[in-house]
Amino acid sequence: MTEKMEVYRCNICGNIVYVLHPGVGELVCCEQPMELLKEKTEEEGMEKHVPVVEKTESGIKVKVGSIPHPMEENHYIEWIEVISDGKVYRKFLKPGEAPEAIFPLKDVDEVRIYCNVHGLWSKKINSLRT
Repeated sequence: MTEKMEVYRCNICGNIVYVLHPGVGELVCCEQPMELLKEKTEEEGMEKHVPVVEKTESGIKVKVGSIPHPMEENHYIEWIEVISDGKVYRKFLKPGEAPEAIFPLKDVDEVRIYCNVHGLWSKKINSLRT
């Protein structure tokens, strides 16, 4: 059974599915079950992935990692997503771009990022309200 906002990846072709409506069926691609990506919350290895969130004059700024994450052709952050008051906002990134995004919001509940090599990372935010 799938749950709303889960992310699945095909380990053969690389397709990614974001669940908008939960269901009881199994997600299959390339004749194989898709892998449910578990959200990681603590750093592993040399690259830094845990989102760093700060409030700015123009909104909520999200940077990927305490030091900038690589944004190379074969290793980069594909998207940054923030969840605020039940709404989802997402920015897609490309190799060569800075691993960060600014969202015109006053507060955020959770941030998730997807690295094409190391998977899905998340950070729950207690509060940025002032």
